[in-house]
Amino acid sequence: MGDAAGIGPEIVVKAYAQGLQAPCVVYGDAGALRRAAETLGARLEIAEIANVGQARCRAGSLEVIACGPALPADLPMGRISAAAGRGAYDYVCAAIDDAAAGRIRAIVTAPLNKKSMHEAGVDYPGHTEILADRTGTRDFAMMLANDELRVLLVTIHVALADVMARITPEAELTAMRLADRACRQMGIVRPRVAVAGLNPHAGEGGKFGREDMDIIAPAVARARAEGLDASGPWPGDTVFMRARRGEFDIVVAQYHDQGLIPVKYLGLDHGVNVTVGLPFVRTSVDHGTAFDIAGKGVADPASLIAAFDLALAMTPA
Repeated sequence: MGDAAGIGPEIVVKAYAQGLQAPCVVYGDAGALRRAAETLGARLEIAEIANVGQARCRAGSLEVIACGPALPADLPMGRISAAAGRGAYDYVCAAIDDAAAGRIRAIVTAPLNKKSMHEAGVDYPGHTEILADRTGTRDFAMMLANDELRVLLVTIHVALADVMARITPEAELTAMRLADRACRQMGIVRPRVAVAGLNPHAGEGGKFGREDMDIIAPAVARARAEGLDASGPWPGDTVFMRARRGEFDIVVAQYHDQGLIPVKYLGLDHGVNVTVGLPFVRTSVDHGTAFDIAGKGVADPASLIAAFDLALAMTPA
């Protein structure tokens, strides 16, 4: 459900009300979802269950697995809250445990708020790191995807000043392998993986930095030797355009904003965040908690629905 003080409860209720393609349950807080349904005038029964084994997935019923103490009925919307932050963490942990045990097919996450989690003493930068840590996953990556572009990141939530130290041959090769794997899960038989350069013009032959020549290019050669259809490093100012035109199936970007700006510029409505490398499929919305509009009934569930549909497409029935 994500952070209860944000738009998570609202978009979950809206997605249920519009109809989803497969049965599902919500890990969250029944009270927060009931309040969202009341605000929206949604005719949904909010049924609290103890575990996924009790799910009946009936039409018109939204089943909620209680994963912690009930949140206060007067929880302020659109504000940092330790209670909401702790709840968001507990919800995703419960879902991770069920997915790891094979009790659910995939996880689709609504947004959480990092500051709220930190107020609760949970020191993670986001969902991705929680998922990797709780499953013991060493090699993982964030992928953003929409109808026009797929991008996977070598480095994720780190300061730009720290990116250079994390650009290693092993990190590059792992990212290319994960990009190939993600595309295959999405039904692409022979993925074409383009690697963006780190420096302007991919280093311009060493004039603007040697990382592209000395680190990225050899890693691409190793990936090709393994049988991956990888190429690059390509200049970061044109590679995303080329992928959007159909020349590549996915772009491996070197750092957070290099990769996410092109995807998000195309619009947040249908963008999906995918954690690649986990022992199960996890997708998420491509936006935050939107505290400025929380509780107002105007949040768009399109990204959550797109994340749900992609999770189905990436998992066997």
